[in-house]
Amino acid sequence: MREKLVSRFKEALPADIRFCSLRFVEEITETLSLRRGVLQPVEEVSDVGVMVTVHHNKGLGYAATSDFSLSGIKGAISRARHWAERTGGNSLFDTDDISLRHPKGDYTSPVVRPWAEVPLADKLALLVEIDKQLPIDKRIVDWSASLMSIRSNSLYLTSDGGEIYQQLEMLAPDMYAVANSGTDTQSRSFGSRGMSQQGGMEIVDRVHFRTSAKRIASEAIALLEAPDCPTGEMDLLLCADQMMLQIHESIGHPLELDRILGDERNYAGTSFVTLDMFGSYRYGSNLLNVTFDPTIPNEFASYAFDDHGTEAQREYIIREGILERPLGGAISQKRAGMKGVANSRASSWNRPPIDRMANLNVEPGNIPMSQLIAQIERGVLMKTNTSWSIDDSRNKFQFGCELGQYIENGEVKHIVKNPNYRGVSATFWRSLKAVGDSSTFEVLGTPYCGKGEPNQVIRVGHASPACLFGNVKVFGGA
Repeated sequence: MREKLVSRFKEALPADIRFCSLRFVEEITETLSLRRGVLQPVEEVSDVGVMVTVHHNKGLGYAATSDFSLSGIKGAISRARHWAERTGGNSLFDTDDISLRHPKGDYTSPVVRPWAEVPLADKLALLVEIDKQLPIDKRIVDWSASLMSIRSNSLYLTSDGGEIYQQLEMLAPDMYAVANSGTDTQSRSFGSRGMSQQGGMEIVDRVHFRTSAKRIASEAIALLEAPDCPTGEMDLLLCADQMMLQIHESIGHPLELDRILGDERNYAGTSFVTLDMFGSYRYGSNLLNVTFDPTIPNEFASYAFDDHGTEAQREYIIREGILERPLGGAISQKRAGMKGVANSRASSWNRPPIDRMANLNVEPGNIPMSQLIAQIERGVLMKTNTSWSIDDSRNKFQFGCELGQYIENGEVKHIVKNPNYRGVSATFWRSLKAVGDSSTFEVLGTPYCGKGEPNQVIRVGHASPACLFGNVKVFGGA
């Protein structure tokens, strides 16, 4: 198919178009799950097609098709050209001034045990093994274990000979246990697919999926018997699986450049960040270092080139607390007149690339977990997001977690349930007072980041250590 698409694209190209690209995507998603010991219907979704982009006469046009024949590709180019001509002179910027690259390269996820080579019986046997470990008590009223495999092949071609082929394989394991006693219901999960990574079935052991079931179930029962989280202003210690959500909502989305430029205002809101903040604004304490890094091999959103053909490189977004650059791809960079990163990404072949966070990580510090806890006079450690709310400018927020641990005078005293906290992005990160070392650092990810009109749900990676914040408003209650 690769050779055929290259040949057909070359033959279909008109001679007078300034820039044209073709992006082919083939994706297969397979989900296996057991719930309460019962195998659920196996889900397999196959999606394949091409997107053509044309820059012509100062305009920009797109057209998508699932017809890969020469006539199908010619038709898509013709439709994209039509829309480029219609938009020329009416857009906010001149597309003729955008220098899109014509790169060549390949990228393949590092895979030890490919999903397709592991017998179905072995994958189901793993889920049965985990499922049997979850109902440890009659108060466990619901439980599940599942595996979601995603395999994606993409080919990006440009009118001046650019050719990029990327082959991704990902696995998203998950489990949960729900405990109930009277009117109280508590849940513990494996992170709501937060352990998603690139790779094959070796991820199961890398993230300790096989050995976590009894802990998950035991913690659900312990939460039933635990007191509510205390209320007050105190220290907050967030573990990596909650830091993932904190990074995502209060750093990732507000720093997406198209949102800052107003593109998302009608749908998902705007951002408290403005263009003049870059280079000088104190986003967090001097302990906060955030990188955009699609080059980490096993992180969920790793790649070599984004969907506009820009080579992916590790870049500091925030360094020692100071905001350095936005999450903006080639087109947004041109509009804003500033440097960004290689994060033009589309969720499928029938969606155009927009600015999306990819692997957005907080860099580890040098403090082990025991020392993070030891410096807390009064506070709560929180794990695993269960609820979130954030305003339209991605500033004021309120997040809830599955499990908390009350800490007093440097010692963990007991588990607390229904832990929540609230804050303001513009000041919350400035309260960062200690950053965990590499032993607290986890590589995580989520398949479910939504944005755009029409909506695009895309994969995002977040790696982080545990982080300690001071004087945070903490409270209990479901």
